[in-house]
Order: sequence, then C-alpha cells, then structure tokens
Amino acid sequence: MRIRSIPPVLALTGALAMLCPPVYATVSDARQERVVITDVVEYRCGVTGVAETQDVKVKIELTMPADATAGEQMTIGWRGTYVSDATALRAPATGLAGGTKLYAYAAISGLAGLTSATGVGELASIGPGQIVPLPTAVVPLKTTSSKAGTAMVRPAAVNAGTRPTEPSIQCQVQNADALTTYPLAIASADDRPADPAPVTPSQSATTTATASTRPAPTVTATVTVQATASAPATSQPARDLTASAAGPSADGTTKVLVTPAGGAATGGGGEAGPDGRVLVSLGLLVTLAAVTGLRVRRRALSGG
Repeated sequence: MRIRSIPPVLALTGALAMLCPPVYATVSDARQERVVITDVVEYRCGVTGVAETQDVKVKIELTMPADATAGEQMTIGWRGTYVSDATALRAPATGLAGGTKLYAYAAISGLAGLTSATGVGELASIGPGQIVPLPTAVVPLKTTSSKAGTAMVRPAAVNAGTRPTEPSIQCQVQNADALTTYPLAIASADDRPADPAPVTPSQSATTTATASTRPAPTVTATVTVQATASAPATSQPARDLTASAAGPSADGTTKVLVTPAGGAATGGGGEAGPDGRVLVSLGLLVTLAAVTGLRVRRRALSGG
C-alpha cells in the first residue's frame, strides 16, 4: 500500500467511529433505573444486660426500587461495610448464639402509613470479642405502601438476635440529621400499564385427511389370444397378457397396465409386440438372397 493512501483510510475510520454510538451508553442508562444512597452511619450499640456500649461506623448503601407501586410489596436493597476495624461491632463476652441474624431497617417519612422497611440477613457464629461480620450479600428490606406519592428514605437502626422481637444487640443511629434522605416515588396501580390479556386458543373442529397406509390391491389377469385360420404362417403366436391394477388415481378411477408376455423388454410396460430378433433374421435372409441372385446373374452374363 502506498503511503499517500493512508490518510483517506484514517478519515473513513474516524467517520465510522463518530457515527457508531458507544456501547457503554446503554449500560449507563440501565443503571440509572435505580437510585443508590451511600452514607456513613454512626451507631451506638448496646448488648442486652450489659451497661457498656460500642460506637460503630458503617458505610451503608440503600438501593431504591424503580417500580414501586401502591398496594404491592417493594424492596429496598441494603448493604453495609465497616469503615474500619477500629469502629467495627464486636461480639459480647458470651459470643453470638447460633442462629443469630442481622435485622436492618430503613426509616421512611413523608407518606402517611409508611414508616419503615425491614430486612433480615444471616450472621455466622463467632466467639467473644470478635468482629461481627456483616452480610456480604444485599439484604432486601421489604415494605408496602397503601398510598401513592413520594416518600423520603434514609438508613435506620441495626439489631442482632435470634428473633426480631428479642434482640441481643441494638444499634441506634447517632447522626440521623446528617444523613441524606432520598425520594422514593410510589406510583398508583392505575398508572401502571395493564398486563396484556392472555390469549386463549379457540377450540374448533379441524378435519385432517390421513393417507391410508394399506397397499393398493393388485389384480393379475391372464388373457390368451388365438390366431385365426386366415392368418399367415408368420403370424404371431398366442400372447399372454398380464394386467396389473395400479390402484386408484387422483380422479378416483383405477388404472390397469397391460404387458404382453412375449413383448420386448422396453421398460415401458406397454404393448411392444413380439421380440424384434425375428424381424431382424428375416431381413438378413432377404438381403442374403438378393446378393446371391446378383452374383449368379453376373456370372451368367459373363459366360454368354
């Protein structure tokens, strides 16, 4: 390739790059369907029956639903990580009992009858004084609003225990006023597009012709043709004809194929007459007689 042909190629490549939209544009649009809240929440945690408390800092992410509807259960995603080990929650002197779960809450305001959302996460059994590991998976916080409108959401308390009504550890928010609240839009059920009605196939009688698997009957008939008295000596001998019924045709009639027993093997199955070798033999005899006669006449003329 010559060097002077490179600039047009580069220009064409640049034009195609400008016309093609970037792939990441679609991904970013999909991510904007949900709103994620990230806040550092300061907790003061107390153990049941123990006077001492712990100051804990947790970075919490709340994911707002994009399709919240009045009268239907909605889910707010909750994920928490400790800011550092120094501000992490530690198990009491008795450790954590088996089956202890984490109960996370979100505070909701601005809409009558909707105050909170609650979720449950699994915790591992640990020994005394060890850091209580937070769930690595997203904890779904469930709630239902009876009304449509816009509510405000922020992180709330975190408890640990075998039952939600019997917490062994309770952590209350200390910086609630500093937390960011985000709007949660709840649509009315009338605003949602109606689901398409299921299509039920109608039952109608359908007649389907089924080809019969039974073979067509075959009829074989033998016909003997007698030669008449006035027929010459070279008349054909009596022929045996075999008729075979080929079965019904498209118009409903029955076709019969007749093949002479002494007929030539033409492959057509029709009346082809006697074998052609007889006619060829007669022709050779006539030719030989003519040649012999000519030679005898020539000798006679030569002798005279």
